[in-house]
Amino acid sequence: MREAWWDKAERFLIGLLGILAMLVGVVQVAGRYIAPRYAISWAEEVIVYLIVWGIMLAASQLVRTDGHVRPDLVLRAVPARVQRWMEVLNCVAALVFCAALTWYGWSIVATSWQLDERSSSDLQFPMWLYSAAIPTGALLMSGRYLARLYRYLVAFNAETMTVGHIPEHERAGGLGPLPPGAD
Repeated sequence: MREAWWDKAERFLIGLLGILAMLVGVVQVAGRYIAPRYAISWAEEVIVYLIVWGIMLAASQLVRTDGHVRPDLVLRAVPARVQRWMEVLNCVAALVFCAALTWYGWSIVATSWQLDERSSSDLQFPMWLYSAAIPTGALLMSGRYLARLYRYLVAFNAETMTVGHIPEHERAGGLGPLPPGAD
């Protein structure tokens, strides 16, 4: 059940980052109109940092739910055994991309750290913390793709392939399961 805690932790952090971004935005807007003298000058910067981190964390959740761009139309037209190998190829290609993104992101973080890059606002935020979202998100996606690759190579079951089947919640227009006999 390792994925269960991983899922919960990611969703919690994504939600927390979103709530913090909204709170900073509300405080900044309220401060601007109610007490302009005390308005936060760096609020937009912090909102961007929080949203970027949230997006990079959410990328891992998209891998978990098959939400990334993929050739679903083609996958639905082929048998489950062919789907399996297409998914394996997809996972390998995604892992190569994630490895490149991790390497490139880490080089950005290392350079920012060495140069002690800071934001130009009053906050003087260390830019390596902002840039660290790239390799972090790529590593999290890599973990998800490795789990998927394991599922397709080792724990494959043609009966559980979901690419060619429309989940219940999608068929019902997102309103829940279909009533009995409505298939």
